[in-house]
Amino acid sequence: MTETETIVTRLPNDIGGLPAGPVQRVDHELEPWEKRCHALADVLDFHKIINTEEKRCGVEALGSEMIGQLTYYERWIVAFANILFRKQILTPGELAHKMDEVQGRSTPETDDDAAGSRRP
Repeated sequence: MTETETIVTRLPNDIGGLPAGPVQRVDHELEPWEKRCHALADVLDFHKIINTEEKRCGVEALGSEMIGQLTYYERWIVAFANILFRKQILTPGELAHKMDEVQGRSTPETDDDAAGSRRP
């Protein structure tokens, strides 16, 4: 395989061997929504709705640009939604309705717990 073929066939998260410098590891306490996201992944896998391989493929399907814009767990959430839509387990309208419902329950005490509250 030529260098060009290798670059073209790489998936967005396949950066091994590419010049990018060292990965900056940052240990931090998970936000409550990130813990819930991880728990959701476990539940979806336990009930055989979305397994680890499907999640990985779902994240890769987001493409390089979106992967670069989203945090680790944001990628998971978007991948879960796309997979649930594809499997016709959830519709975009149902998800939007639930998001509106949850947002309506938001109070100043729980706003810090919302996914994305850490972003400006």
